[in-house]
Amino acid sequence: MTAKNPKSSRYKGFWKLLGPGLVTGASDDDPSGIATYSQAGAAYGLSTLWTAILAFPLMASIQQMCARIGLITSHGLTGTIKKYYPRPVLYFMLLFSAPSIVMNIGADIAGMGAVGNLLFPSVHATYFSVVFTLLLLGLIIYLPYQKIAASLKYLCIVMLVYFVVPFLYKQDFAEIIKATFIPTIQFDKDFIAILVGILGTTISPYLFFWQASVEVEEMKHKKKHLMVNKIIIHEMDQDVDFGMTFSGFVMYFIILTTGTVLYNGGIHQIDTVEQAAMALKPLAGHLAFLLFAIGVIGTGLIAIPVLSGSLSYIVTETFGWEQGLNKKFHEAKGFYVIIAISLILGLSLNYIGISPIKALIYTAILYGLTAPFLIAMILHISNNKEIMGRNVNGLKTNIFGFAALIIMTTAAVLLVYFQLKSE
Repeated sequence: MTAKNPKSSRYKGFWKLLGPGLVTGASDDDPSGIATYSQAGAAYGLSTLWTAILAFPLMASIQQMCARIGLITSHGLTGTIKKYYPRPVLYFMLLFSAPSIVMNIGADIAGMGAVGNLLFPSVHATYFSVVFTLLLLGLIIYLPYQKIAASLKYLCIVMLVYFVVPFLYKQDFAEIIKATFIPTIQFDKDFIAILVGILGTTISPYLFFWQASVEVEEMKHKKKHLMVNKIIIHEMDQDVDFGMTFSGFVMYFIILTTGTVLYNGGIHQIDTVEQAAMALKPLAGHLAFLLFAIGVIGTGLIAIPVLSGSLSYIVTETFGWEQGLNKKFHEAKGFYVIIAISLILGLSLNYIGISPIKALIYTAILYGLTAPFLIAMILHISNNKEIMGRNVNGLKTNIFGFAALIIMTTAAVLLVYFQLKSE
């Protein structure tokens, strides 16, 4: 018998450890997020690279709190709020979360369809959008939770293409290092709006709900006979940290790609993700275009189940319906019907006169308004001993959590200010 390779076993063990945190991080860089990062890079070059470093600890702290809430309470974020807080708080959250998630789904479906059309010009983008929607709906309903989780996890590998694209173009590494570690801020409307967009895209409310609910799913399947202990919480922290690091790197490399290739090529206005992909083709070559486009479709396949799943968890926990990706359709009809409705509504946005760009703008506004409120709720829950027992926040988590609250509140105020000013 041959001895096992210790390094191989360690890597396999770490890969097995990764789960909800990795998928959450990958879904954060959805097609609408890629469009935002592409706009930032094309318009301002490398000036926003430093935001990836700023966003990471904020993202990680919030997602860790949400994951811990799910582990400790055995409820999603919605179920916990329902149990311990007044009903108006719950309905307010539902009222603002549902439209923003549906519009985000719509923007992502449209982006995937448009990129599919770029790869296969003979097929109209609308057909791709319909096919992607039906494919995702079928897989979500048909596949059991473990296969969905494993599929999403392996799809994350597709996003590694963004780590390659920048190096298909000549780079000034000294300038990259400088832009990464020395923040550049321009005090004008457009630059602040881009910063607000980046923050709203990276710290998205739908991820809060998904993280808490899917941790409950994981416990039911993997550790249902175990009590939550320090080892489980440590594993969760590692998973979330890796996922948020992965997300931050993808964001960083997309800004790096567009901030060098497009910005230096004189292309400073990018409104859609397919425009970014198409603009890369003559400047960085066909391979760069191809990899960028494949990455967009891969991220959409990850993000849309997360978006629709998070909305379904919110609605079903609010009304006390059976819910969970671990259940079959006949066991949780309401849960899967909500997923189906969210996908169909998202697909229909293009047919009722709401363009993907408008959907992105409206989504950013709603996320910007709801994120501070939800972060405040998450901080309150995570520091409440009645709910969390001995697993309340530590000092470091609170520092980053309150920093996220302050920054996102400021972003929300600026977002509303600039929106009113531009009208």
